[in-house]
Amino acid sequence: MNITSVKIRKPEDVNLILGQAHFIKTVEDLYETLAGAVPGIKFGLAFCESSGACLVRSDGTDEELRKLAADNVLAIGAGHSFLILLRHAYPINVLKAVQAVQEVCNIYCATANPVEVVLAESAQGRGIIGVIDGEKPRGIEDEAGVAWRKDLLRKIGYKR
Repeated sequence: MNITSVKIRKPEDVNLILGQAHFIKTVEDLYETLAGAVPGIKFGLAFCESSGACLVRSDGTDEELRKLAADNVLAIGAGHSFLILLRHAYPINVLKAVQAVQEVCNIYCATANPVEVVLAESAQGRGIIGVIDGEKPRGIEDEAGVAWRKDLLRKIGYKR
């Protein structure tokens, strides 16, 4: 068995949700869930089919994000994994709805950070072991850090 990793390619202003599901209907159900969750949401999603034709299936409301999601999922190549790329919305806006989709088994991460997907590969195929989400800590938050965090949450509309 080989261990490898793949970096998810995305613009800085794009958030992502990486997960695993179990059925070809995932693409349609995730599309309906996302489109119904946030009015005007821009997203692309892709799903790695791991039986039958074994194709990357994709959809979305933004063609650039749809294609980018499909290219990333093809590079990851792990059975039944899916990737959602979001613009003008945050994972917090849709995460519970995505988790409630019948086919969704697991969420590996939901972030705007750079992500590296850690994979195990055998003769049968690839599986996601985990993710590297962002960078390691540089220290412990002080009073200035607390003030910055609270200000950020107010600027992006999550606190008054």
